[in-house]
This record gives sequence, structure tokens and C-alpha cells, in this order.
Amino acid sequence: MIYNYSVKTRNGDEVSLANYKGKVLLVVTTATGCGFTPQYEAIENLYRKYNKLGLEVLDFPCDQFGHQAPGSDDEIHEFCTAKYQTTFDQFKKIDVNGENADPFFKYLEENSPEEYIKGLKNKMAMKAVTKISSTYKKPTDIKWNFTKFLVDREGNVVFRLSPIEDPMVMEDKIKELLGE
Repeated sequence: MIYNYSVKTRNGDEVSLANYKGKVLLVVTTATGCGFTPQYEAIENLYRKYNKLGLEVLDFPCDQFGHQAPGSDDEIHEFCTAKYQTTFDQFKKIDVNGENADPFFKYLEENSPEEYIKGLKNKMAMKAVTKISSTYKKPTDIKWNFTKFLVDREGNVVFRLSPIEDPMVMEDKIKELLGE
């Protein structure tokens, strides 16, 4: 269960995921220099629209994919708030694959359903991306930044969305999990 894990805020403080019990979580790996970075706008829109109903966004910058998350945690945060007006929680930069992978992300990877990716074009694009990913080694590994996980109010990982897919693909699932 995800509530057994703790993560670090961008300031380095340890936070138990048990603090999010009863919330629907959108957990996303991000990078400020990625071709998918404009997805921050849709993620922020989902957060603003559904936060009062119980949605929380947990943003984890990751520099493992083409070194597209340069800079300090504060620099990344400043970029996101200035360019995309993000207001959701942003955590400390982490590794999501390999020996130094954060235990929470290992759990997400191993306990999520198969990644949702629609259409041959998107599947081919992600296949090309995985070839350049030096940390993608096994099928459950995260392929690239902007992989998105949905966690229900009981702490179960119920949906995994490919990096190439628009976050708005999850809106109906988010509404369902929120009871809307």
C-alpha cells in the first residue's frame, strides 16, 4: 500500500504518504526540459478543477531521461510556477528506475496496471523513446518523464498513463474515483 511510504519535499523534509489517505492522487514524473513539459498546463488544470473534491497532484522531477531536469529543486520549482503557474505539491528530484530508484516509485511500477497508450502512432513514438532511455530495462520500468499514475482513495494504483498521452485522458477516471 502506498501509505507505507514516505517521500521528500523539495525542501528535504520527509512526508508520509499516509497524509494523503482518502485522496485521489495523480503522481507524475516530470522534467522541465522535456518535449512533454507543456503537459504541466493540463496537470495544473486538472488540479484546479478537482482539488476541492479530493484530487492531489504529486510532482516528482526526475533527471534520468536525457538529463532533461537540470537545476536544483528550487530552480525547477521556480520554472514551473513562473511558466505554468503550478500550485500543486512538487517534491525533491528523484530517480525512478535502477539501483537508486525511490522505493515509492518501485512500488508504483510493480503495482500498476499496464500502461495506457492509444493508437499506433503513439505506440511507435514511445517505442522509439524507450530505445534512447538508458534506464528503461524491464517492462515495469518508467519509460520517460511524464508517466502518470492514478491512485484511488484507498491507496491502490488503478491507472498508468503513457508519457505521450495528454493528461486530460484521465479526466473521466479522476471524476469516477472522486465519485463525480
